[in-house]
Amino acid sequence: EEVQAKVAESVKLPSGYRLDWGGQYEHLRSGRARMAVVVPITFSLILLLLYVTYRNWFDSLRVFTGIPLAVSGGILALYLRGMPFSMSAGVGFIALSGIAVLADMVMVQTIRHNLEAGMGLGPAIEDAAISRLRPVLMTASVAAIGFLPMAVSTGTGAEVQRPLATVVVGGLLTSTALTLLVLPALYSILGNKVK
Repeated sequence: EEVQAKVAESVKLPSGYRLDWGGQYEHLRSGRARMAVVVPITFSLILLLLYVTYRNWFDSLRVFTGIPLAVSGGILALYLRGMPFSMSAGVGFIALSGIAVLADMVMVQTIRHNLEAGMGLGPAIEDAAISRLRPVLMTASVAAIGFLPMAVSTGTGAEVQRPLATVVVGGLLTSTALTLLVLPALYSILGNKVK
């Protein structure tokens, strides 16, 4: 933008000529416009599918809360590695959202199963947190370990792989914390009011 402003100030084009900006800048600009449409549609579809699964908006929203914390972890990972937002990072955020939702669904489904089996709210949450600890950690660690080589790659295509993998690995760390700590707390706080 700074270069465009300086060129517009100092370069006078003869009549019949025009100046277009292309390359990576043009790809980023057009990609951002597409992402502004694709991301809200993706999140809306995720929320709709969660509602179809649970037939309960509160459980759907409880599971959906995994996405913002996962996204914040992805943003933090990009910042710590000094990487700008790119289209591959945007794709990473979409992939990360799916992984985060799956882990949260495991926890919510177990809590719901325990409640339907007649357990009280506190014991149902405690049992789910203990019994689902290993599956949630395994899901997150397998995905994170799978993306780790891409996150540290330096070879051909690394400029595309690194942001995507960095977002997924960073986001998995925070979304796992949400699944194991915040989601049971949310269920505990709101569980008696809505089931």
